[in-house]
Amino acid sequence: MKSDLRVVDLFSGGGGLTLGFQNAGFEVVAAFDHWKQAVDLYKKNITDHPVYQADLSNPGIVETISEFQPDMIMGGPPCQDFSSAGSRDESKGRANLTIVFADIVTKISPRYFVMENVERARKSNAFSEAKEIFESHGYKLSSMVLDASLCGVPQKRKRFIVFGELGGATNQLLPYIIRNQSSTPMTLRDYFGKKLGFEHYYRHPRSYKRRGVFSIDEPSPTVRGVNRPIPNGYPGHPGDTACAKSGIRPLTTRERSLIQTFPETYIMEGTKTDLEQIIGNAVPVKLAEFVGTAIQELLSDQQQNRYPLSPYTETEQLVLFEQKAVYKTTGLSYAVAE
Repeated sequence: MKSDLRVVDLFSGGGGLTLGFQNAGFEVVAAFDHWKQAVDLYKKNITDHPVYQADLSNPGIVETISEFQPDMIMGGPPCQDFSSAGSRDESKGRANLTIVFADIVTKISPRYFVMENVERARKSNAFSEAKEIFESHGYKLSSMVLDASLCGVPQKRKRFIVFGELGGATNQLLPYIIRNQSSTPMTLRDYFGKKLGFEHYYRHPRSYKRRGVFSIDEPSPTVRGVNRPIPNGYPGHPGDTACAKSGIRPLTTRERSLIQTFPETYIMEGTKTDLEQIIGNAVPVKLAEFVGTAIQELLSDQQQNRYPLSPYTETEQLVLFEQKAVYKTTGLSYAVAE
């Protein structure tokens, strides 16, 4: 599908959200991010529209964004203060960028917006305030937690997605999400076939109470912003799919970008530390494409006056996406855990 809607990407990072929505047929006309390294990487890869290094908390940015006359504003405000990998402390200020995003949207009043964040954000004070801002300005919301492995991404990554339409209907996007979602999580083998050249790999756990060795016959665990080698003292874990001492290695920066479903042709230039952070922070391209495609289907049905309303309440639908899976590889059964 193609759409003539003009889309602006805020907190655009390395471009995952932009690429996904372009793949789904949307016209992205501009992007904004505060981090120079992410802006530089975006510029090297996406050249059909401008990307600006800008402080989105500056009130003057609203006028600049308005010049692009967006029909849709999308973005993933920084999530460190919500993330299980971060401080989980909203008082440090970055969580306020969720409110900044809501303020920008409601001051410009595009017909649609899309916001992405970590799962924990849905229970945050910042999102509660942002939700009040959206709703007080006439936006109706579809809120959901999506498992990326059910949306075309070979990664067990849960993300909170909010779609809003000015004067729309609550939860109107959910039937399209539910209809398109896979019933089976995507594994690395499903996505890459034989291209990877290995069967098992290491992902450093946050605690040795968690396993560190994973198989390509399961979705990858969440790609984080750090990528550490196997320490000499790694004790192993009963859930490891292979012995960490048997030639197992961590994923390369490029492999991690591919698991985030960036294209193989994506230019990865910059320091390793910066690239790992940009990759770990990114919205998986195929997850963004999945959401964008569902929105396209909704818009198409709206044009023909035939779209259904969701039978699910917000609480019920959030439970709907909490699916667990057991994978079998080389005779070993185990439950996937982060």
